[in-house]
Amino acid sequence: MRILLVEDETALSDALAEILTQNNYTVDVVHRGPEGLDYASSDIYDMILLDIMLPGMDGLTILRSLRQKGISTPVILLTAKSEVPDIITGLDAGSDDYLAKPFSTGELLARMRALSRRGSNYTGEILSFHDLTFNKGSMELGCNGSTIRLGLKEAQLIELLLKNTGQVMPKNLLIEKIWGIDSDTEYNNIEVYISFLRQKLNFLDASVQIKTIRGVGYQLEAYV
Repeated sequence: MRILLVEDETALSDALAEILTQNNYTVDVVHRGPEGLDYASSDIYDMILLDIMLPGMDGLTILRSLRQKGISTPVILLTAKSEVPDIITGLDAGSDDYLAKPFSTGELLARMRALSRRGSNYTGEILSFHDLTFNKGSMELGCNGSTIRLGLKEAQLIELLLKNTGQVMPKNLLIEKIWGIDSDTEYNNIEVYISFLRQKLNFLDASVQIKTIRGVGYQLEAYV
């Protein structure tokens, strides 16, 4: 899951980014409102953690702009304000949840999990396609009673492919979702991880393969 964190307090953003990374989230961090809007407008994120008080543009303005553009990415507002009117303003602006500082990271992670479950595309911890299963929690790929644990980038890649079966996932979108919007990762990096996943699918003797759509990207395909 790719997270955008828009927070101007450097110490807090650094600490949150480290904790989220340790919990297998991929995080992009920006510290100013205008940059936050630019990143969020790319619509590549699964969730946005958005501070209200930001230099250059406040979080509520960012949120309203995103909703006006039709971007429905779940947003948790982070703010030092805890008065009821501010909570109402944030929710009315289109936020999905609200956390007043200071908050525990355990509560933040729990709210993120709850928000993920609430989403219309929530599929639980187990994703499946034909005889292939993937446990997002343990990052284990399984087939016919056998399992193999994946590395983080492999896990993120197979999760995206499994969530979009029947669709071609463009290489540039995979890079943005996994490595980040500002990444200088080249296409051959994606090809390396696709190769790793294909080896593991062969090891599991799965009926699912990753098909290359030349010049475009990849999609999952069952050959039985």
